[in-house]
Amino acid sequence: MKLIDIASFTSKSLVGAKTRTALMILAMSIGVAAVVVLTALGEGARRYVVDQFSSLGTNLLIVFPGRTETKGNMPGMLIGETPRDLTLDDALALLRSRHVKRIAPLTLGSGLVSLGRRNREVPVIGSTSDLLEIRHMTLLEGRFLPQIDPRNAVPVCVLGMRVKEELFGSSQALGRWVRIGDRRFRVVGILSAQGQSLGFNTDELAIVPVASAQMLFNIPSLFRILVEARSRNDIPLAQKDVERIFAARHEGERDVTVITQDAVLSTFDKILRALTLAVAGIAGISLAVAGILIMNVMLIAVAQRTREIGLLKAIGATGNQIRRLFFFEAAILSLVGAISGWLLGEFGAKVIAGLYPSLPIAPPWWAIAAAFATSLATGVLFSLLPANRAARLDPVQALSRR
Repeated sequence: MKLIDIASFTSKSLVGAKTRTALMILAMSIGVAAVVVLTALGEGARRYVVDQFSSLGTNLLIVFPGRTETKGNMPGMLIGETPRDLTLDDALALLRSRHVKRIAPLTLGSGLVSLGRRNREVPVIGSTSDLLEIRHMTLLEGRFLPQIDPRNAVPVCVLGMRVKEELFGSSQALGRWVRIGDRRFRVVGILSAQGQSLGFNTDELAIVPVASAQMLFNIPSLFRILVEARSRNDIPLAQKDVERIFAARHEGERDVTVITQDAVLSTFDKILRALTLAVAGIAGISLAVAGILIMNVMLIAVAQRTREIGLLKAIGATGNQIRRLFFFEAAILSLVGAISGWLLGEFGAKVIAGLYPSLPIAPPWWAIAAAFATSLATGVLFSLLPANRAARLDPVQALSRR
């Protein structure tokens, strides 16, 4: 029996039992679609986190108070200890390292920005002129914070695009005065629209000099210190220098945590990849269920097609040829189901991407390849039992339906 004969016989058999064929294709397509959609969601989440950290800056280290360690004692906060505050002098001392290019001390708070009767509660960041370069922000108009001694409080501010539009509308904002909290600031710059970045919408920010923010919120300490190394190769050296400088300034205590952007990104990447594989595995179970359905339906088909199989064997078909007929039938069902499921999954991914445009949802190639391979493998594997049963039928008994 030639391949073209097997294909012709199988296609006629599938077309002749439309309901049975449709059920098996539907089961396989749902399994493949589940794999495609869930892996697209997992991959979209991973790429979103990667994009967010990439937009934060390059060659970046983040310093925050308190030491993150694995110890056998109680956390400091539970036994009355608090981390030593970060100060502006601490931040400026980091510039002594030849591996550090620039720093941006950060103070964070929330303030009511008002102009006449218009007002808006927004996050207020206190920093220096280097924040623009470290965070890769862009200006729409005006200039950023002045390059002055960070310990000097100057009443100037830079507004996000949305804050500017809500307060000033289409009128000119540069040079105008706004009130933030109980202090007045002159608008010197407007940020370009940049959207969300690590939980902050940069279009809804107000940025002021760090000393002005400390006076505004009556906070002498810093929230974080962003440190940019001179190059990617300088990152580990800059990290060692930062830890050494803080130890020298804090009486030998290592009471700050310095993390690198790459380390955080790598951790999130591993977690989200594992999550994507986990949901792909869960979705893959539906492919096994589809394979079991194919097996059950084909077992029923063997019982229904007993005379047909007996006739084939009576005219000379061997057991191996009968097996090939069933294998080929299962392979066609699995392949059509996989293609249908892939198209359905792509459609589902596009619908989700339309609902959540911030997520770069797209199924990874490996997930599609694995879904196709698994669907074909399960389809053929679960056809073994019905194929063997059909191959062992006695032609005389099969023709007499016994």
